[in-house]
Formats: sequence, structure tokens, C-alpha cells
Amino acid sequence: MIKTTLIAHASMLIQSNETTILTDPVWFDYLWEDINVLCPSINLDLKKIPAIDVLNISHRHQDHFDVRTLAYLAKNDSPLKPDALILSPNDEIVLDVLKELNYKNITIVDDFKPITVKDITLTPTPSLNEGDYFPEHGLIVNDGNVVVWNQVDTVVSPEIISHINKLYGRLDFSHSRFLPLLEGNFTHHKTVAVPFDEYSSFLKVAGALKPKFIVPGSAAFRYRDELEFLNRYSFPITPEQFLADLADFCPEIKTSTFNPGDIAYITKDGVRIDRQSSEFVSVREDDSHKIIFKPVMEVTPIVSKAINVDSSGNEFQLIEDYITGEYLESLSSSDKLDGWRHWQTTYQLEVFDSSGSSKTWNIDFKEKRLQVRKNNRGKINLYEGIAAFDLLKLIKGTTSWDNVGISGNYRTFSNIYRVGTGTFEFFPLDRPFPLPLLQTFPNNQEMDRKKYMKDVLRWKERA
Repeated sequence: MIKTTLIAHASMLIQSNETTILTDPVWFDYLWEDINVLCPSINLDLKKIPAIDVLNISHRHQDHFDVRTLAYLAKNDSPLKPDALILSPNDEIVLDVLKELNYKNITIVDDFKPITVKDITLTPTPSLNEGDYFPEHGLIVNDGNVVVWNQVDTVVSPEIISHINKLYGRLDFSHSRFLPLLEGNFTHHKTVAVPFDEYSSFLKVAGALKPKFIVPGSAAFRYRDELEFLNRYSFPITPEQFLADLADFCPEIKTSTFNPGDIAYITKDGVRIDRQSSEFVSVREDDSHKIIFKPVMEVTPIVSKAINVDSSGNEFQLIEDYITGEYLESLSSSDKLDGWRHWQTTYQLEVFDSSGSSKTWNIDFKEKRLQVRKNNRGKINLYEGIAAFDLLKLIKGTTSWDNVGISGNYRTFSNIYRVGTGTFEFFPLDRPFPLPLLQTFPNNQEMDRKKYMKDVLRWKERA
């Protein structure tokens, strides 16, 4: 028998007769750059968590790789055993963070390469996710009697599913993907509707894998109350909706919801789910009504946090100096300049203060020598709006796009076209057009590393 207990979001405790595995621990609010909270909220008694033999990290996203929780687990009095096996993707930043937190006994996992621990075999499964440049893995747990798969966020193909079935036959239990997240779609003025291709792929994966039992997995968080309007634009499918659709799509698969504090007992005879039976975790408040998808609701305007600046000037003077100086130089020397010119781009950057008031700076890329103007010339086809606080932090190198890009304090749109004599041409709608702020402050591995190492400094001694 294997039993799995959902702690929160993608964090689970998986227990066989001899082995206890913890996956993707994210236990505290706030998470993901202090933007999100667990949903539903939980009561977690840290002292009652069973001793952990294996810690598995699936991938680098902050809702799976939470430095605060990892810093707590690295303490001597945490439930993690001193000789626990740490399973990590082959990700330089993940490995560096684990080492900075003084983790030992780290094993780098590989696709379909089994790892035996006591009475279980752990098999990492691959992901074909092209949206990120770092690796991620699902995890199969086999105790010789039953087989459980945690898909996490992995993207799988028919070939991967076929190989899983070849290795283990029909699986007994699966934590399956169900939610096509739309985080960032509002920010980037993309479609805020159910992405049918992606969502239907989750049903097709479940139908092709055809495990005996499925529960929805890896999506139990929301935006914190100050950013609650984004909840209406980001989570287009509920667990209940997925299970109802799956019942129609593949009726022979048994299903159930699965909440923090629920325990699934998986045996060859079937699956039993005991609601709220965990001794260490339970639902504090079911606030899932806050994430019902209604992408037509009121939108909160951009408002900056208050900024303390020295006596040399106020925040907008610092921003003005940067935009008319270093920023203009950066755009003038950018390798995207020819593209901006080719598409006759007229660009506006709007910066908002703590009262919600704003100032704008405009650049016409058709001009041979770029200039910053306070007034636009009747056309804006590339726009970026940002809170002053966030722009100053980008300038100083003390924030990341993981914070700025999904917090609602940055928004952009583009309507890119060019007109010639008797011609009209528009930029392909399915391709991203280069954004000046993202070109100047690239969302790259260096920015990601700074983000995680900042969290290490914040939590290592405080956990």
C-alpha cells in the first residue's frame, strides 16, 4: 500500500511501509515573490510531520522550489532526516541554492532512470515543456504492489505515456495536470479565455494513460488579496470542472477532488480517500470562490508603492534622468532597433506613482536619431506601463520579471503594422514583438539566479 497526503499546492507526502517522500514543499504564505498565497489556506503543524527519507524537487518554478520552506527543512530540528536523499533536476541554480542551504546527499535525476530507496522505486518522468529553459520531471513511485504517478507540471507526449505504460502497465493512481494557467496573459494583453488546445491535451493525456484513479494536482494557490482582481483572469478551470469533463471524456477512470489534509490509500483493491484525516495538515478556509474565472470584472489601475528617495530628487526625477539618458542609449544600440524601425514603431512608456498619477515618455523609432518626447504624435502601437517602484527596482537590479511581470504593476500591448505606398502589413499575431523594457532588463538566467540568492539571504538564518 502507498498513501499520499496533500499538504498544499504541489506538496505531497507519499508514504510506503518503510519510506516517506516529500515533494515540492511550499508551506508558507506568501509565496512566489510574495505575490501568491495557498488556496485553500491550511493549518500545518510542523512538529507532527513524519520523518522524511526523500525530498524531491520537480523543477525551478517558485511554487515548487520555495526557498523559505527549503531553508526551514535544512534546520536540524526539521522533519527531514539528516541522511535524507535529495532528488534534484540537473539545474545549476537549483543545485547552487541547495548547496547554499547546506543540503547534502543530492542526487541529480534523469528521465526514466530508476532510483531505489528501501522498499520503493522512484522513476523520474520527462517533460517536453518548451516554455522554460530548465529541466522538470514528474515522479513515479512503485512499492512493488501499486504504482503512483505525480505528473506535476510536466508536458508529456503519446510516446512518453506509452513508455510509462510499458514499464508499469495500468497505473493505480495519478496526480494529473488540470489547470492551464493564464498568468501573464492579462499583463501582456493576450487572450484571457480557456486555451482549448492545452486543456484538451490534459484530458487526452489522462485518457491515453488511463490510470485506475485520478485526482487533480499541482494547482492550489491564488493571488494575495491586494491583487485579487488577477484571480478572475488567471485560473480558467476548476478541479470540479476538470473532473466533470474527464468523466465524460473517459468514464472508466475513477476520480475525486483532493484537498490539503485528505489522504489517499492506494492498494491493489482500489483507492480510498479519507477527507481531512491527516494529523498534521488540514484546510483552514476553503476560499476557492475567490478564483472563479470571470475575465470581465473590474481591473485595478497601476499604483506604485511609496518610495523613499534621498534629497537629490524625487522618484520621477530619477526615472526621467534614466529614461532620457541610459535607457535611450540602450534602445539606440539594441539589436532590435532595425526591427522597431522597420515596423514604424511608436512607443510609449508610462510610469505610475503612489497616487495612481502617471507621466509618459514617447519614442518614434522611425526617427533616424531617437529622441524622448513628453507627448505622443497621435499614435501608440507599442506600450509599456509600469509602477515607479518596480521600474526603479529594475534599474537597480533588485527585482525580477517573476515579480514585476505577474504582480499587475506592469502591463503592455502592441498593435504593430506598417504602411507603404499601396501596402499594409501587420506583424504576425502569434509572435511576440520585442518589448523595450524586456530588452533592457532581460529575463535571463542571471536575473533568475539573483532572485533565488536574494531569497537564500532572506531566509537562511530566519527559517
